[in-house]
Amino acid sequence: MEKKKKVAKFDYKTIKTFEDACKKENIDPTKLPDVSMIPEEFHKPIVAAYKLYVIFKAINNGWTPYWNDSSEYKYYPWFWVNASKEKPSGFGFSSSDCDFTTTGTGVGSRLCVQTSEEALYIAGQFTAEYLDFLLIIK
Repeated sequence: MEKKKKVAKFDYKTIKTFEDACKKENIDPTKLPDVSMIPEEFHKPIVAAYKLYVIFKAINNGWTPYWNDSSEYKYYPWFWVNASKEKPSGFGFSSSDCDFTTTGTGVGSRLCVQTSEEALYIAGQFTAEYLDFLLIIK
């Protein structure tokens, strides 16, 4: 089994902006992905995904998940979208006459962290990036 390297302690809460993450990772925050060759509707989510990758890399501070170790917990933000009565959600499990149900979801390894506290921090601190990445807002 492959041994994981020890990662030095780091206060992830020092990463408050995309620019903070870029500074930590020695990345120029003004150099965003060139999305000019793809449909405009995909510009915002692709740039937001890039920003989230950089943010997670900075907060993870050298830690990478070891996917062959199922005992190693990996955390990611989970969002619940509240739909109003005027704009109800088209997805959900509202009621059923069944005995058991299960659902699963997955995220890429670039968007997970070591602790639930880090995932909660990212969800609260970088909500705008997640909104651009996950939702079409008109």
